[in-house]
Amino acid sequence: MIYILLLYRGEFMESKIKTSSNNSYLRKSQKPLYIDMGKRLRILRIELNYTQEQMAEILEMSSAYYGKIERGIHGLSLDKLVIVNKKLDIDINYLLTGVKRGDFSLDKVLMECPRTKRYDIEQLIKHALNLVRDVDN
Repeated sequence: MIYILLLYRGEFMESKIKTSSNNSYLRKSQKPLYIDMGKRLRILRIELNYTQEQMAEILEMSSAYYGKIERGIHGLSLDKLVIVNKKLDIDINYLLTGVKRGDFSLDKVLMECPRTKRYDIEQLIKHALNLVRDVDN
């Protein structure tokens, strides 16, 4: 579900800008994501008492490339996100959004919504839960 929200809010597939360093293209909404994710990854690395070199080894990449990830120049690929989650027990949702598991409260979100929209949002959530149940069965 996180990917749907990111695609919806970030419009990842829409706009592209040309970077000055080379001829590659970077999506406008992707650069802030990379910067924020890099900052969070750096904080987590320091909390775990790892060096950049140790993190690079865990993620099976060069330390130079890992440094670029922490600085927001590059992002983590999906397979590297899985490694971060499995080997370091780091919540991927937190890396991508900055929201920790305990920080999210559905009741709080609903209370912050306009009263006229709460019913619609509740119905969307119920529909999403039914879809998840259908997939699991």
